[in-house]
Amino acid sequence: MEDLSIKNISLEKSENVERHRTEDFSSSKALVVRRGAPFRIRLQLEGRPFNPKTDSIRIKVMLGRLYVIMPVTFSKKVSTSHWKAFMDPEGLDLMNPSIFISSPASASVGCYRFQLFVFTQGKQRRRVFGRFILLCNPWCQEDTVYIPFEDQREEYIQNDSGLLFMGTAKNIVARPWSFDQYESGVLETCLNLLQVSPQHQKNRRKDYLNRNNPVYISRVVSAMINSEDDRGVLKGKWSGEFKEGVNPSSWTGSGDILKQWAETGYSPVKYGQCWVFAAVMCTVMRVLGIPCRVVTNFNSAHDKNDNLVIEEFYSESGKKLNLSKDSIWNFHVWVECWMTRPDIGSGMDGWQVLDPTPQERSGGVFCCGPAPVKAIKDRRIDLVYDIPFVYAEVNADIHMIVLSGERMLSFSKDTERVGSFICTKAVGHLRHQNITGDYKYIKSPTSTLSSRSSTHSDDSTLSRGSSKGVFVILDLEKAPVAGEPVRFSVRIINKQTIPKMMKVHLNAQAKEYHNSPSDTFWETHGVIKLAPMEDTILHRQILPAQYEDVVGDDLINLAVVLEDMGSQERVLAMEEFNIASPLLNIQIADEDSIVPNQKQTATVTFTNPYSHPVSGVLTVAGAGLIQGKIQFRMPPLGPRGVVEQRITFVPSMAGTKMLQANLSLANMRINIRGFKMVSVSRA
Repeated sequence: MEDLSIKNISLEKSENVERHRTEDFSSSKALVVRRGAPFRIRLQLEGRPFNPKTDSIRIKVMLGRLYVIMPVTFSKKVSTSHWKAFMDPEGLDLMNPSIFISSPASASVGCYRFQLFVFTQGKQRRRVFGRFILLCNPWCQEDTVYIPFEDQREEYIQNDSGLLFMGTAKNIVARPWSFDQYESGVLETCLNLLQVSPQHQKNRRKDYLNRNNPVYISRVVSAMINSEDDRGVLKGKWSGEFKEGVNPSSWTGSGDILKQWAETGYSPVKYGQCWVFAAVMCTVMRVLGIPCRVVTNFNSAHDKNDNLVIEEFYSESGKKLNLSKDSIWNFHVWVECWMTRPDIGSGMDGWQVLDPTPQERSGGVFCCGPAPVKAIKDRRIDLVYDIPFVYAEVNADIHMIVLSGERMLSFSKDTERVGSFICTKAVGHLRHQNITGDYKYIKSPTSTLSSRSSTHSDDSTLSRGSSKGVFVILDLEKAPVAGEPVRFSVRIINKQTIPKMMKVHLNAQAKEYHNSPSDTFWETHGVIKLAPMEDTILHRQILPAQYEDVVGDDLINLAVVLEDMGSQERVLAMEEFNIASPLLNIQIADEDSIVPNQKQTATVTFTNPYSHPVSGVLTVAGAGLIQGKIQFRMPPLGPRGVVEQRITFVPSMAGTKMLQANLSLANMRINIRGFKMVSVSRA
C-alpha cells in the first residue's frame, strides 16, 4: 500500500482575501488575512487518501523566533483567544482536504511563516509552504480596533484616497490626497517600517510580542514617520529652500514617499510638513488594519513653556513682531486612530490622537500619543500619553500685546481663537466634518461686541480714564479669492459720551501657516473723528496687484491698531486669512461606463485668474487609474486665459478612485489643484 504524501498546498488566495476584505492588496504575492478570523488552505495528497483514524496533522506558525504548534482537529468551534486549526468534517475530501487556520483576535501583526507536519504510521513528513501576512481586524468584535459601523470601516480602513483640510477656519481648503495603501510595494514597506524601528532592532522578541497591541504599534509608527530619532520615513523642513528634496506642497500621495524610502535603503525622504507626516501615517495605520483618519486643528498652539498661554506682540502700527518662542500654526494636521484603551480604562476607548510631526519628545522620542480624545476634552492630564501637549494645542489662551520699543501700550486676551475649529473628512462625503465638540466644551454664542473679532479687553494695563469705551471689529466681507480684491471692514465703536480723535493703522504681512509673518507688504494710516457714542465702519481693500507677487500659497496677517490721540490708549484687532486658489476642472468622457483595462479620456482645464501671465508644470496622477505620473509643461497663459489638456488613462482595478491634477506655477510659488472621483465598475 502506498504511503500518504503531499503533492501540493494551495493557499486559496482568492477565497481568503475576499473573506478577510484584503482583495485590494492584489499586488502582494503573500496571502493577506486579518486576525480573529479563519482562513482556508487546501492539501493535494498522493499515494492514498487521508485517514482520520490513523493520520494526523500539526501546523507550526512562526513570527520571527516565536512560534505556536497546534494539532488539526475536527472541531469547527473557533477560538478568538487562541490559535486553532481544524478540518470541516462535513464534505471532507480525503484526497484534497481543507484545513482552516484561525488566529486569535489579539495576535501580533506581521509576516508569518508556517510549516505542516503529517504523522502517519509513526512517520513524520514535513512540508514548508510559504507565509501569510496578518493584520488587525476592525470587523472582529474581539479585536481591540473593532469599529462597529460598516461605512466607517470603509472610510477609515479601505478608502485609498481622501481630503486634507488646510487654510483657515473661515476659508477651508480641501486638498486631495492619495493614501495609496494598495499600490505595489506599499504593504511590504509598511511592515518593514516595523522591522526597521529601534524597538525591533533592540529586542525582536519583545517587539513581536508587543505587536498585538495597537497602542504599542501606533507609538512605534508615530516615531518612525519622522526621522529625528531613527531611520524614519520623512525629514521635516519648514523654512528655506527645498533644493535637496521635494517641496512638501508638491506631494500628492503617500505611495511615492514610502517607495522612495524603501528604495533608498530606508534613508529619510526630503521633505515633509505636518500634513505630509499625518497623511503618510494614515496610510501605514490603514495598511496595518487600524482605523485611521486625518484631522486638522485650526489655530493650533505650540506652548513651549506649558503655561497654556501664547503671547503675540505687535508694533504700534499693527506689524506683528517675532518676539515669542510660543507659536500658533494657522492649521496643524495629525491623525486619530480608533482603539480600546484597556491600559487606562474603558472610558477612554475610541479615537486617539497621534501626531508624527516632530515637535516635542514623548518618552525621549519624537512622537505623540495615543492620547484619548475624551481625555483631552476632560483635561485628564494624569493619563498617558501626551494629553497636556494636545490639550494646549486646542485650548491655550492668547495674550496680544502692543509695544513701543520695550514699553507695553496695550494688552488683550483671546480665549476663543486657539482650536477654533477641528475637522476631518466626513464619512462617505467629499466635505469636512466638524469634530470640535469632541475635543472641547463649546461655549455658547456671545454678543457681537464680545465676539472673538473684538479684541479690546477690559484687562488693558494702560488704562487712562475711568472706562474703556472703544471697540474695534475687523471683518472680511467675504472669503478672499485669487484675482479679486481682498475687501474688509473696520467697525469702530465709541461707547463714551465724549468725542474722540483716533489714529487708524492698518498693516498686512504675508505669513506661512507655521511661522511668524514676514515684512509688511501693504499698509495705510489715517485719522478719524468719532462723535459721542458713534458707531462707524471703514471699508478698505487690498488689490490683486498688491498681494499676488507676495503671498503665493501663504496666508495674510491683517491687523488694525487704533490710537486714541487724547488718552494714548491703543486697541488691537487682527485676522489671519488665506486667499482661495483657483481650482483645476477635470471632466471625464463616458464617466458612467468606466471599467478596468479600458482606455479612458479626461480633460483638465485651467483659467488664469491673475493679473499677469503664468506658466508651469501640470502633473496628473491617480492610484488604480494611472501608473506613475503624467506631466505636461504649460506655456505662458495671459490673464483670464484658458488652457485645456487631454489625458488618457487605463484603470487597473474596480472601485471609487481619485484622479488628481496639480499645476505648479513657475513664477508665483503656487500649486493649483483639482480632483475627480472616478467610479470604476467591475467588468
